[in-house]
Amino acid sequence: MKGKAFLVLLLLLLAVFMVSCAPPFQVIHVEISSDTFSKNPTDLRDDFETYVGDKIYVELSSNPSTGFEWVYKMSGDTAVKEQNHGYQAPSSDVPGTPGKQTWIFEAVSEGNTEILMTYSQPWDGGIKEKWIYRISVAVRPSVLPTP
Repeated sequence: MKGKAFLVLLLLLLAVFMVSCAPPFQVIHVEISSDTFSKNPTDLRDDFETYVGDKIYVELSSNPSTGFEWVYKMSGDTAVKEQNHGYQAPSSDVPGTPGKQTWIFEAVSEGNTEILMTYSQPWDGGIKEKWIYRISVAVRPSVLPTP
């Protein structure tokens, strides 16, 4: 009887150890500067393979004083959703210094999603798609068991 209790306790401890050693959710960080866009304005792209629960943190150079703004469209599966969006002001007080528009996207279900991000002036006659950034996300099922 003591042997069975010991074996059950050992199996429980092993299970707890294996779950604690499982990799945590991944955070992918992408930061693209004005210089990078100047060298390749319309053909920047990233392809990511993620798991449910992973996050993609995107920072793109942005200067609202020029009238430009980033917008995005998603296509494909609804495997990714926007969790947060914001603007980070430049650290310099020099007029015209760009800041960053930021997004956090979360992988929420298995599938494939394309995110097309474009930097444009939204009014009629404004410059369209000055910069383009494409993200392809393949989301796999979670590596951890769901409760």
